[in-house]
Amino acid sequence: MHADTQKYNDAQTPSDRAICALLSKEIDRALPDALNKIWHAHPVWFLEDNPIVGYSKLKGCVRLLFWSGQSFESEGLAKEGSFKAAEARYTAVDEVDVKRLRRWLAEARDVQWDYKNIVKRKGRLERLK
Repeated sequence: MHADTQKYNDAQTPSDRAICALLSKEIDRALPDALNKIWHAHPVWFLEDNPIVGYSKLKGCVRLLFWSGQSFESEGLAKEGSFKAAEARYTAVDEVDVKRLRRWLAEARDVQWDYKNIVKRKGRLERLK
C-alpha cells in the first residue's frame, strides 16, 4: 500500500478506518501488480494507467467504486454515474462481504473499459477486456 493511502486510512474515524483497512488489504492482495496512489483525493488502484478500483469517505459511509463495475456479472454493485462505474457503500466493517469483494476484484482485472483515454475519445468509452 502506498504511504499516502495509509495516511488517508489513518485520517478516518475508527469505524471508517477499519473499513478502509480491510478494503485496501483485499485490493492489494487481489491486484498486487496495480499501482496505488491518491487520485482526486482518494485511494485508487490502476492497471496500465487505467483506474480499476478505489474507495472514498462520503458523508455517511465509505464508498467502494469499480470503474467498470456495471459490466461485472457478479451482483451487488449499484450503478454510479453515466459511464460504466458501479459502487458499494459501507457504514461498518462487518457489512463488507469479503467473498463478494474478492469476486468483484477478480472481475475488475478481466473486465475493463478504457478510462485512460476517455478525454482523447471525447467521452466515449471502449472496452479493453
